[in-house]
Amino acid sequence: MEVQFTEEIKHLQLGQGDTFHGEGIMAITKAILQSGVAYVGGYQGAPVSHLMDVLVQSKDYLDTLGVHVEACSNEASAAAMLGASIHYPLRGCVTWKSIVGTNVAADALSNLASPGVVGGALIVVGEDYGEGASVVQERTHAFAMKSTVALFDPRPELQRMVDLVEHAFALSEASNMPAMMGLRIRACHVRGAFTARDNVAPRVSTRDLMEEPANFDYGRLSHPPVTFGHEKLKIEQRIPAAQAYIEQHRLNEHFEGGDADMKRLGIIVQGGLHPALIRALQRVGMADAFGASRIPLLVLNVTFPLVPRELSAFCAGKDAVLVLEEGYPEYIEKDLVTALRRLDVQTAVHGKDMISAAGEYTVEAIAGGLLAFLARRAPEVDTRDAQAWLAGNAERRADVARTLGPIPARPPGFCIGCPERPVFAALKLAQEQVGKAHIAADIGCHSFATFEPFSSGHSILGYGMSLASRAGVSPMMQRRSIAIMGDGGFWHNGLLTGVEAALFNRDDAVLIILKNGYTSATGTQDIISTPDDEVKADAERRVALNQSLVDKNKTIEGTLKGMGVDWLRVVNSYDVSAMRRTVQEALTTTYEGLKVIVAEGECMLERQRRIKPWNAARLKRGERVERVKYGVDEDVCTGDHACIRLSGCPTLTIRDNPDPLRVDPIATVIDGCVGCGLCGSNAHAATLCPSFYRAEVIANPRFGERFVAALRQTITGWLRPA
Repeated sequence: MEVQFTEEIKHLQLGQGDTFHGEGIMAITKAILQSGVAYVGGYQGAPVSHLMDVLVQSKDYLDTLGVHVEACSNEASAAAMLGASIHYPLRGCVTWKSIVGTNVAADALSNLASPGVVGGALIVVGEDYGEGASVVQERTHAFAMKSTVALFDPRPELQRMVDLVEHAFALSEASNMPAMMGLRIRACHVRGAFTARDNVAPRVSTRDLMEEPANFDYGRLSHPPVTFGHEKLKIEQRIPAAQAYIEQHRLNEHFEGGDADMKRLGIIVQGGLHPALIRALQRVGMADAFGASRIPLLVLNVTFPLVPRELSAFCAGKDAVLVLEEGYPEYIEKDLVTALRRLDVQTAVHGKDMISAAGEYTVEAIAGGLLAFLARRAPEVDTRDAQAWLAGNAERRADVARTLGPIPARPPGFCIGCPERPVFAALKLAQEQVGKAHIAADIGCHSFATFEPFSSGHSILGYGMSLASRAGVSPMMQRRSIAIMGDGGFWHNGLLTGVEAALFNRDDAVLIILKNGYTSATGTQDIISTPDDEVKADAERRVALNQSLVDKNKTIEGTLKGMGVDWLRVVNSYDVSAMRRTVQEALTTTYEGLKVIVAEGECMLERQRRIKPWNAARLKRGERVERVKYGVDEDVCTGDHACIRLSGCPTLTIRDNPDPLRVDPIATVIDGCVGCGLCGSNAHAATLCPSFYRAEVIANPRFGERFVAALRQTITGWLRPA
């Protein structure tokens, strides 16, 4: 990986009594090592990416502890790693992104949770929910309930989060059930400090190997008929053991209200929502400046399983409680009502009836729910200031809307110089020639093509699922369908669910694989087809940045040929004309079967990270450095802007026309251009206006180059009018 985590790795080595400063996800990573973990695995994805990134880069240090680290090919393989904890006293931790990762891992999770574990097993899930999320709006809670996996939702304070990681391992061992820890975006990135402890080397590790495998025990398999007994164990032993641990160690926090008049009310909140709740309580006058609530709070750092005795003790004697549970359905609220009624506690329970059923629980959303709760259960409380604050917010938004009018959307887009942008430009041009095609999009950077100016993609069904997702529609279309897939998605899932199925069924389809060498959308982590060091060094020697990276590692092409793909083309991503011709050929050829186009071009972000320091060092040494610059001739540009509509590059924009007789603004290339050549390639492929020019900017030129430049300036000076 090109991104370095040198400082973070140093923080992982802090010992007893040292103070750790950093982000929440790094605190979790340190806590895992303090817990004596024996093996770690996972699949990258925001907001927990750094956990695996840092551990992979700190492998030399982890080897001294005997901790094994494995970068998994997908979430299912990560979950399957935890099978080591079924028979052996090995603590294991795996991580992945949110509900979409849990979906992929569901099969392995079910088969892990059925026999249970003897070594602590922890799954760190990036609970990517709310307005800032990049995935479907679902939660992991349902998986924890259906598979009987303990679910932690820690209050985002670093010391508490660290303590709960160690408790999660211990609870897993005490109850024989795996544990999950859902970390929201804010929890992952909250900054703070905690007092570190020494990292613990596991008793059994890569440095202290087991001599013999465990004795065969059919009861430890997830296979009938023993699975019927596993179900009874979950209900009769594991859940009660987990509840006893939660209660004994007070993992859930009870904050007594500071106002005697308010003790007749209570609020039960997920741990991750605690900061937003405190801020909302302050806005409605129910908490002081230090965060002390006037209303009693029960903060659920463990949201499954709930402890009925703990819930009833909190609710007993209260008129009503408000449950703050983000997302839908209201699992906690329903479980609370069931527990209270079974224990004959008649406290009224409010939740989704007073606050939005779906969506992120921001401070404003929670404040609105609190006002409704107080109006119903404590009407004597003066909440006029809070109501005015909420109303004022709505009025200010309305004023801004009236003043500015509709605010243009600012969707995410490709990085400058991204090798995937020219592919979609070529796809757009090809469809102008052969007609519109159904395009199955996929997870990854290339999903940005669903936005303007490409608006390309009819469905997104999952990572690596594009080829599979067009299987139902392509037989119904007169024209062939196209599936888009990145090399990350190809290795994650697409090879089996898409390519294998298409070959087996002899589907007549087109697959475009965007081979940029990394799983870029998750942080540019390495994969099996990542260029090796020799290829990267060769790329550095070639300073023309628009030249495609020719990868000597042909794993994707070799795999496709080995599986029986006969129609295979490899095209430089930046060559729009060649890509357009290849797409047209794929859509019109008489060959019936799977046609695969591999669009090859290294992720520009990774390329720049490598080449910029290399060029800077050469400049410092006074060596010759050449870079490519593209521009627009202002005298030739007509102001049509078709180039922008076909590119969408952030460095290709408009400026005022210098000609006073021409009104339309002209195109221009601004600073930040990396010289990928797309604008010129588009102009050539689409036969647009010839206003683009390509120039080589040379620093520290050689004597011959200086002489030629001086000669050119002299001659052009003679030709210029006086």
